[in-house]
Amino acid sequence: MFTTRLHQTTSQIRKALFATAVALAFVGPAHADSLRPIEAKRIDLGGVSGVAYYTVERDGFHVVTTLAESEAGTPIRVVSILSPGQRVVLSTPAPVSGIEISREGDRVLVHRSNPVSN
Repeated sequence: MFTTRLHQTTSQIRKALFATAVALAFVGPAHADSLRPIEAKRIDLGGVSGVAYYTVERDGFHVVTTLAESEAGTPIRVVSILSPGQRVVLSTPAPVSGIEISREGDRVLVHRSNPVSN
């Protein structure tokens, strides 16, 4: 009898942990990381990766993103000036999701986004 109860309790705990893991998997992609000025954030778009950071300037927040296909690849630098409510999306044609960098008030947020289609 003790073994049966222990098995039932263990089974219930496993189901609860599985349900929590599934719920977090759906919540995770919607989570946005807040970025601070001059703080570098790693960007990974599958075969292309790099870093992004921003500086506060009079004409807006200057988001600087540097990406390369590999360490040996030629890097490309993109500077975007964001005003409140604006965003920039970085993506590749690979099935990997893109990265969205957005400005909400005085905050800059970075999160995964769906790839942009033409």
